[in-house]
Amino acid sequence: MVRLDFEKQGGFIPVIAQDFETGDVLMVAYMNPEAWERTKETGYVHYYSRSRDCLWKKGESSGNLQKVREIRVDCDSDCLLIKIDQQGGAACHTGYRSCFYRVVEGEDLRISGEKVFDPEERYGEKA
Repeated sequence: MVRLDFEKQGGFIPVIAQDFETGDVLMVAYMNPEAWERTKETGYVHYYSRSRDCLWKKGESSGNLQKVREIRVDCDSDCLLIKIDQQGGAACHTGYRSCFYRVVEGEDLRISGEKVFDPEERYGEKA
């Protein structure tokens, strides 16, 4: 049985979402025990939003669902790497494929990549 250590970090564990095919790191978010159980039950990634204080199924409102292909647990059982099929083309709420779309160049950030969707059109607000 898989036992994750949610207590070490106040009831949450960080989760890295990685594209199964390309290996691209798409995002980092958090799970609580309920999100973990829902992910295992459904085969789609669920996270816990600390800012909104609620469980959320990734892509439920945007269509950018994350289908689980493989789950890896780190050596301390307090972090997950979930390899996914990213549906809808983008993981980031800002419209980019990856949340890691900015590159540090000295003291500046350079945007790398093209937006996959317009967040205003998708969510009705600016991201």
